[in-house]
Parts: sequence; C-alpha cells; structure tokens
Amino acid sequence: MPKRLIQIIIIFAVFLLFIVFNLDYKCTIWIFKTIPDVPVFLIAFFSFVLGMLCAIPFFISHQLRKKREVEDKKHVPADSSSLPNSSHYGID
Repeated sequence: MPKRLIQIIIIFAVFLLFIVFNLDYKCTIWIFKTIPDVPVFLIAFFSFVLGMLCAIPFFISHQLRKKREVEDKKHVPADSSSLPNSSHYGID
C-alpha cells in the first residue's frame, strides 16, 4: 500500500477514536449566535473539513504550477539557429 494511503488511514483511525471517546461530551459554541450542547466530535469534524477545504486552492495551484513547468520544458527550442555563431562576434 502506498505510504500516503496508510497515513490517511491512521489519521482517520485516530479521529474515529477521538469521536468514540467524546460521544457524550457537549459544549457551547458561538458563531453568530450561541449554540448550546454541541457534541465535541461535531466541532472537530467540521474543523477538519474546513481545513481540507482551505487546503484545496493551494493543492490546485501547486498542480497547475507543476504542469506549467513540465510544458515549459517540452517547448525548449532544439534548433541551432538560436545559438550564437562565430559571425556574430566578428570572427571569420
């Protein structure tokens, strides 16, 4: 299995353990109004999802930059007309 997949599975397993051990804990949050008795695991879950959503633009820009660099390497001129020759320097 790829290393990245194993890391994701471990992260989700830890997150699942956090949920199981905090099922009966509740807290009050304030976003635009006070919301009482919100389970802790819901707050952690939505924080995790929000973090992933915030990471998407960085991931997309990185992929686009990498793709652009690969395309630039493919379009390097290979003909000799772009190289300077001795006649440009006054040498016959």
